[in-house]
Amino acid sequence: MHPLAAAAGTGLPLAATGLVLIAAVAHASWNAIAHDITDKLVGFTLLGLGGAACSIVVIVLAPPPDPSVWPLLLASTAVHIGYNVLLMTCYRLGDFSQVYPLARGTSPLVVTVLAAVFVREVPAPLHLLGVIVISLGLACLVFLGRRPSRAELPALAAALGTGLAIAGYSTLDGIAVRRSGSPAGYTGWIILLECLAIPSFALAYGRRPFLRRLRPHLWKGLAGGAISLLAYGLVLWAQTMGALASIAALRESSIIVGAIIGTLFFHERFGRPRLISTIVVVAGIVALNL
Repeated sequence: MHPLAAAAGTGLPLAATGLVLIAAVAHASWNAIAHDITDKLVGFTLLGLGGAACSIVVIVLAPPPDPSVWPLLLASTAVHIGYNVLLMTCYRLGDFSQVYPLARGTSPLVVTVLAAVFVREVPAPLHLLGVIVISLGLACLVFLGRRPSRAELPALAAALGTGLAIAGYSTLDGIAVRRSGSPAGYTGWIILLECLAIPSFALAYGRRPFLRRLRPHLWKGLAGGAISLLAYGLVLWAQTMGALASIAALRESSIIVGAIIGTLFFHERFGRPRLISTIVVVAGIVALNL
């Protein structure tokens, strides 16, 4: 077995499952905050500033990652930045309840392939079935009950691109965090470098008028950035314990949390498709842990 490969033939450890489920709630929460701020550049600037501020604290307190992981860390940073740009585009073009599930549901299957190729991490048949079942359950939120219109295709294309970016950085970070010797230190650096990109661009070109646009959403956006660091830090910690594909699939249970948030706070109807999706995703989670 490859030295980085986790025990892919066994279910996820209970600790890893708990960490990822907490991360799923946090992830859906900060994405809901990003969606709620109408000006997407303002929203992602504040999220970035909040995440960067918290990551500096982590970097100061945690041991630094092993120097050998820096090429992977920098490559992942570039993919993370592309992901944020694509995510902004998704939220500008499409509805939260449509693009978020598609973006998140695309990545587990791609991570499964990438982990098999680069980490020799081939899931057992039952766990592969769990990944597929979770992805199908998430697809129900997008396609069940209606066909997307032609006008929705750009948003769906951006969501698919976002899903591929998620798969890319999930695999890179999964490999790197296992080599880093310091999951917290690695998390601090990856979040800091990622989070500085959009605020640097926005503040360089926006200047004073842009700063005025930040004020009404200041604390909401900064809190979202802090939550985003927590969400991804927990996922990276879990990746040191279990198979990348299983964790990627379980992480996307955040979509169910997102559907509940949409119902409670955005007045979106939960409906039969979301109920069916919830049942299917829960079945996939059970399969991952057998």
